[in-house]
Amino acid sequence: MKIDEVINPVRPELKVFQEEFKHRMSSDIGLLDKVTKYILRQKGKQIRPVLVLLSAKMFGEVNESSYRAAALVELLHTSTLIHDDVVDTADMRRGLPAINALWKNKVAVLVGDYLLAKGLLLSLDYNEYHYLHILSNAVKRMSEGELLQIEKTRTLNIDEPTYFKIIADKTASLISTACKLGASSTTDNAQAIQHLYDYGEALGIAFQIQDDILDYLGEKTGKPIGGDIKEKKITLPLIHALKKTTDEKRSHIISILKSEKKRALFSKEVIAFVRDEGGIEYAANVAKDYADKAFHSIQGLQPSESRTALESLVHYVILRKK
Repeated sequence: MKIDEVINPVRPELKVFQEEFKHRMSSDIGLLDKVTKYILRQKGKQIRPVLVLLSAKMFGEVNESSYRAAALVELLHTSTLIHDDVVDTADMRRGLPAINALWKNKVAVLVGDYLLAKGLLLSLDYNEYHYLHILSNAVKRMSEGELLQIEKTRTLNIDEPTYFKIIADKTASLISTACKLGASSTTDNAQAIQHLYDYGEALGIAFQIQDDILDYLGEKTGKPIGGDIKEKKITLPLIHALKKTTDEKRSHIISILKSEKKRALFSKEVIAFVRDEGGIEYAANVAKDYADKAFHSIQGLQPSESRTALESLVHYVILRKK
């Protein structure tokens, strides 16, 4: 399926959002305005604002509060991407040079801080303190997830519970926040809002597991293969393979992971090991389980075009190849 099927129910609203977001990104400071205009050229599928709008439309018409919620989520997401590129010393983002590659780390960090502050002020300006509370929890979780991954990667001490904690905090937290903010903009039904939050949490976990699987299938998908291994990221396919194999083989694979030189030279061996031990099939089954949780989270809600789109997004996440 195509992502257009997901966007269609809110396509007019997405256009309104994009225009408003462009206006919110502008600045009187020349350098800042130049950087933010460049960021707008890098925009991806904007799934998170789409989730806000679809979640809002589940319970009523998209309103100004819904658009502010979408802007809040996208400002935070953009801020974290800029900061991630600094942390990861990444040179490219969505096929274009990253902000830190063009303007150096100092400018990148400050622009990321600026976008986060813009989002927080957007909530305060309209007294939407409940949005601020929801978003602040997401920022906290994302930071904790990133730091937990750094801590565990140093010692290669990542088991399944730790992995799920990391991806839930790093990835799923903002997706569930987008759904919760959108629903909160058109309803005060706490149970209905919780259903959307649960949907987003499960969807985000399924999305990240699928992303981790694709790192082992790059030759078939067009995505670079073995990037996670070279960066010493221990994900579910590898965790399962290491758990299943012999002590001797486990020690050998870990010795490769511990050495930057060995990771560069023998990443294909690690990939073959994961495939042979059934790590990819195992992770795919777990991703499907979370996708099913996401799907069933919203089955008690009123059928609508928006609900159908959210259901379609679940299928897109599992079937995507890049």
